[in-house]
Amino acid sequence: MTDPFGAAGDEEMPSITPALEPNEAQRQFDDRLGHLAGDNGRLDLREIRVTRYKPGRRCVIEYDLIVERPDVPPEEVTLIGKVRVRRFGKSGYRILKAFWEAGFEAEAPDGICVPEPAGTISKFRMWLQRKVPGWTATDLIAGPDGEVLARRVAEAAHKVHRAGVPTERRHTMADELRILQERLPEVARREPRWERRIGRVLEACNRLGARTPELEPRGIHRDFYADQVIVGEDRIHLLDFDLYCKGDPALDIGNFLGHLTEQSLRTFGDPGALAHVEAALEEHFVELSGEAARPAVRAYADLTLARHIHLSTLFPERRAFTGDLLELCEERLGVAC
Repeated sequence: MTDPFGAAGDEEMPSITPALEPNEAQRQFDDRLGHLAGDNGRLDLREIRVTRYKPGRRCVIEYDLIVERPDVPPEEVTLIGKVRVRRFGKSGYRILKAFWEAGFEAEAPDGICVPEPAGTISKFRMWLQRKVPGWTATDLIAGPDGEVLARRVAEAAHKVHRAGVPTERRHTMADELRILQERLPEVARREPRWERRIGRVLEACNRLGARTPELEPRGIHRDFYADQVIVGEDRIHLLDFDLYCKGDPALDIGNFLGHLTEQSLRTFGDPGALAHVEAALEEHFVELSGEAARPAVRAYADLTLARHIHLSTLFPERRAFTGDLLELCEERLGVAC
């Protein structure tokens, strides 16, 4: 099979051609994932799909399988395999497995779960998880039950923060500000007419960070927004713990809020269109974590919006909103002309 990714990622990312070869994938599944079928069972690979690819960074592949076991009907299973540059798959698998074993299993009484970790394939430098049914919170949170879902999201984040899954990685307010200092000048170089305005936004972000009290560091998702939450009939699943680390729990909720505001601006032309949903999320998280969390939640929401100034330039369909995001950040940070 021809490598569909061409040479774009060859220098940084190992070839994933074997992961796309049906015969090789079947052999690896038989060798490494036989536990899914149990004794005397078998896995039958039916289809392979590349669902996400970022050159030189990561690739996500879906495998459709039929699991055959003695004396039971065949089961259709989809596994999601993840490959990341300079990683061998074990760290992502270990973190997901640790959450699974920390109360996020499929039958968790509170209905807050993670996908079941399926295993690793060292030859592919890949780890796999079961695909879970449902819709992303992005698709639902603007609907009539948005406030109810927002409160569930707050409970899910709080559960992550209380889980105690160990990690050596750290992320502080200084790290958050450093990201802005690295990314926003790229926008100024692309749009010199905004250079002074972006400079004022950066200065305001630094002042905001300096005066924001930080909560006790805990394990945080660190990339928490609506696409990372899959909503099913009676439970929700949290995805993608690739950035999991110790940090301020308020960052997760602030990040989610900032994404909601950006979604409101881009989808409805009004940054306040989902204000009622944002309020429900913030209030319930504060109920769970304490009033001391509120200033940091709001600060991280503003910093997330500032980060979206840069993020908007990375997607052609979002570039039309870069100026609106800059203006919104100026208003939120008190530096509007």
